[in-house]
Amino acid sequence: MSVKQRTIKNVVTISGVGLHTGKQTNLTFRPAPENHGYKFQRVDLTGNPIINADVDNVIDTSRGTTLEQNGARIYTTEHVLAALVGLEIDNVLMEMDGPEMPIMDGSSMPFVKVLEQAGTVEQNAERIYFVLTENLTYEDPIKKVEMLAVPQDEYRTTVMVDYNSEVLGTQHASMYHIGEFKTEIAPCRTFVFLHELEALLAHDLIKGGDLNNAIVLVDKEISQEQIKHLQKVFHREDVEIKGKGVLNNTTLHFFNEPARHKLLDIVGDLALVGVPLKMHILAARPGHAGNIAFAKKIKELIKSKKKEVKKFNLEKEPLYNINDITKMLPHRYPFLMVDKIMEMDSTSIIGVKNVTLNEPFFQGHFPDNPIFPGVMQIEAMAQVGGIFALSQVPDPEFYSTFFMKIDGVKFKQKIIPGDTIVFRLTLESPIRRGLVNMRGVGYVNGKEVCEATMLAQIVKDKLPKEVNATTTT
Repeated sequence: MSVKQRTIKNVVTISGVGLHTGKQTNLTFRPAPENHGYKFQRVDLTGNPIINADVDNVIDTSRGTTLEQNGARIYTTEHVLAALVGLEIDNVLMEMDGPEMPIMDGSSMPFVKVLEQAGTVEQNAERIYFVLTENLTYEDPIKKVEMLAVPQDEYRTTVMVDYNSEVLGTQHASMYHIGEFKTEIAPCRTFVFLHELEALLAHDLIKGGDLNNAIVLVDKEISQEQIKHLQKVFHREDVEIKGKGVLNNTTLHFFNEPARHKLLDIVGDLALVGVPLKMHILAARPGHAGNIAFAKKIKELIKSKKKEVKKFNLEKEPLYNINDITKMLPHRYPFLMVDKIMEMDSTSIIGVKNVTLNEPFFQGHFPDNPIFPGVMQIEAMAQVGGIFALSQVPDPEFYSTFFMKIDGVKFKQKIIPGDTIVFRLTLESPIRRGLVNMRGVGYVNGKEVCEATMLAQIVKDKLPKEVNATTTT
């Protein structure tokens, strides 16, 4: 089923300090055109440089995910990117007048809320998912990180964390589909162990940290002197801990909130792959470094898939030869554009068009440099789709197909005499009320040369085609 891309409807702004830099930043979300993706813009720097949300632009994962491009950096991108993915927003420009994303409460929920205030609008372009078809693994034996992606028709994630701690212990979290993100994952805050916090404070590395933007886990007894130090650092007199547990007895949103936040980080970091995903990700003891390494493996797999040559067996006996085709389609020379049908099942069809110099339009269409016209490519694709549509009705000779809409047309390389175009069309949604919605791709030598999405209607003729063809007025 075809899903359209979305952007936000209105401009919205959210403000706050960065966790690590401590600098105030205004983050403004702006609508963006189709196929724009996620981009950041540093409006406080000369030239207002753009930083693409791309895994290839990651330069540091030590305390969050940092991007750099065009001489500009953006720190701590994961929480806002997770919110965009969780709300299934495809295209947005994020303007920032500071170097780091506002930490807010340490979760994605503040960004979710402001984006919901902006609203969303559907765009014309189709959302193209990367659908995993084979297992993909990543392992870091030193950090004991294991990640596995398996084929799945949803974006599903399962996480296990184990910090060998009496306080945290082993936790699991799952997101069965992206629709669960807003309520089950977005509210979950970042967390830190007190001993890690003390080291960060000692090196002045969390200038924007306070007890309102992180869960502080205490896995050992602390002295009154340490408590007084924390009171001074956080400018609060009510810092306290009773035994081991959570500093200031913060109420957790979920019993496994730390594990859920790790899942949130995965969603945000994998947004840097650049396309929406359909796969089940299983992660043990994940962190930003592992997430980014895995994102790079996914992106490389996507690149390799695009380079793959599609193979078709054109030597076998066709399902329909030219005589069979003329019994189904009313088209005749010089407008019959399908030579044979190789395969067909309940949702797809494969047809063939042989391009020869004898085509009559080559006399006038670049005769000294013959190129098969793009409109003829689409007509040939449409006729293959028409054969599929007519195959779904009894006595197809009594029916015609009329194309009502064509979207997403792309031509990727020129086609010349001697080429053989193989068209593969697949249903985008079940046929209802005679409406057939199919996405088609044309291949020459196994490489994509054109594509389009088509909507047609099957209509019963008043008279058989043979009679219609010989009737004059």
